Amino acid sequence: MQYNYKYRLNPPEALTETLLNHVDTCRQLYNHVLYLLNETDDIPARYEVQGRLPDLKTWWDDLTDVHSKVLQMVVKRVYDNLSTLKAQKENGRAVGMLKWQPPREYRSLTYNQSGFELKNTSGRPVLWLSKIGEIPIHLHRDIPENATIKQVTVKREPTGEWYATFGIDVEETTPEKPETPEKVVGIDVGILKYAHDTDGYAIESPDFSDERERLERAQRDLSRKKHGSANWEKQRQVVAERHANLKRKRRDFLHKLSNYYATEYDLYGLL
Repeated sequence: MQYNYKYRLNPPEALTETLLNHVDTCRQLYNHVLYLLNETDDIPARYEVQGRLPDLKTWWDDLTDVHSKVLQMVVKRVYDNLSTLKAQKENGRAVGMLKWQPPREYRSLTYNQSGFELKNTSGRPVLWLSKIGEIPIHLHRDIPENATIKQVTVKREPTGEWYATFGIDVEETTPEKPETPEKVVGIDVGILKYAHDTDGYAIESPDFSDERERLERAQRDLSRKKHGSANWEKQRQVVAERHANLKRKRRDFLHKLSNYYATEYDLYGLL
């Protein structure tokens, strides 16, 4: 089974600057690869483009500062986006071409298979990234011992917070369904209510009207600022924080609801 585990990072100022430089280099490489593909009629295979990266490093010095696997994942990102665009066109949707990524939209980098390691330095967990260094990480839950970490994606949220998402592979078997389960429940998403279950309970939809109203006010204030000014950037941060707060409350509601059903209806006897 494959899972994603997300953790908060707390990079010091020096490493934050390094992370930003690496992300921006990846963004420039993304735009460069996209430019090359737009200039040719016959799009080459992804691995052929990845094979050209060593030659690029001979005149593009910034690429030598970034781990090789990270650069390869940038190329893969371009091809994945092209595949998504192609699938949308085949489904009849009117779509255009891929656009170049501005700094505000490109905020992550991915280590695949190598170049990263979870360490415990003097009792403090850190995430070591090749050519970046050790970054303190908040491991609020342990990664399963039988899990294999396949890749790590480091991302800077619009609020300025950094997170690491681990793609892990866990060797486990699906438990067999018992012949006589003691408790079962069926859940159906409602219209007037958030959900109904077969025991006759109706779950009210969460009320986030106050949060949405604060977000709308912040967005209106942002629209009145001069784009790119110091006041605009300060208000943009406020809008990002309001978005993050609303997202956290939605996630918290779903977590509590799913935890209730998982605990109340222990179908497989796992809890």
